[in-house]
Amino acid sequence: MEKISSFRVNHMKLQPGIYISRIDDDIVTYDIRMRRPNSGDYLRNDAIHSIEHMFATYVRNSSFADKIIYFGPMGCRTGFYFLVRNMSHEDAINLIVESFKYIADYYGPIPGASAVECGNYMEHDLHLAKAEARKFLKIITDYPVERLQY
Repeated sequence: MEKISSFRVNHMKLQPGIYISRIDDDIVTYDIRMRRPNSGDYLRNDAIHSIEHMFATYVRNSSFADKIIYFGPMGCRTGFYFLVRNMSHEDAINLIVESFKYIADYYGPIPGASAVECGNYMEHDLHLAKAEARKFLKIITDYPVERLQY
């Protein structure tokens, strides 16, 4: 079998940031890389889960809701994939930054984190998710389109 495109990226050189993972017609997959791969420093599952709930809720309630396809974690626990349709790179970056600001400033119950709404509702950590968002915002605030290439 051929290697998929994400396995062709040199993960030993990859730094935290936002990257274009692939473009398929009008769909762009963004690599939201919060951690340097293979560094031994990985996102905790409870933080990943909370970020996933809050980010997905925010973007699906934004003015770009009809352009959102998917947001979800990478198995390696270093970041997330964000898939959008018919959206400029500038708008995608701005929406990612806005979403992490929303998470960093969020107070209240995590959206969709009840036993009825979530398959693992007890594995959340809002405090840690907020800390991760604040840390990542230092990297992505004013992120230029030119840096989207691996």
